[in-house]
Amino acid sequence: MQNGIKYSFYPFIFPLALAPITKFLYLCTKFIDMVKHIILWTLNESLQGQEKRQVLEEIKSGLEGLQGVIPGLVDIRVQIDHIIDTSNCDLMLDCTLESEEALRAYAVHPAHVAVANSKVRPFTIQRVCLDFEV
Repeated sequence: MQNGIKYSFYPFIFPLALAPITKFLYLCTKFIDMVKHIILWTLNESLQGQEKRQVLEEIKSGLEGLQGVIPGLVDIRVQIDHIIDTSNCDLMLDCTLESEEALRAYAVHPAHVAVANSKVRPFTIQRVCLDFEV
């Protein structure tokens, strides 16, 4: 009888033993065909000092505030600090999206369009974009 009790738990233990492997495989599939969306902007030259800093911070908070709002947006970061003098742009957007379709949806999502139209476009004079699969 002792063996019967021991083995009667087997159907419950076996799936638990596979749980870490299953989770790993699931996470691997989530990162296949993801898309990086990188943008470099140059701000309007008329922006200087504290005004320039305020615009940079508003762009950063506006764009990073889209995390959790737009479906398919996995990660979003805006780099405005520690820019080295050899750079020829003022800030960088680095996004990871689930797919090309998610990137297309992000581009026209009302929350993204609102941030772009109010916090980014009025203050930038140049935009360079690179999208690629990871």
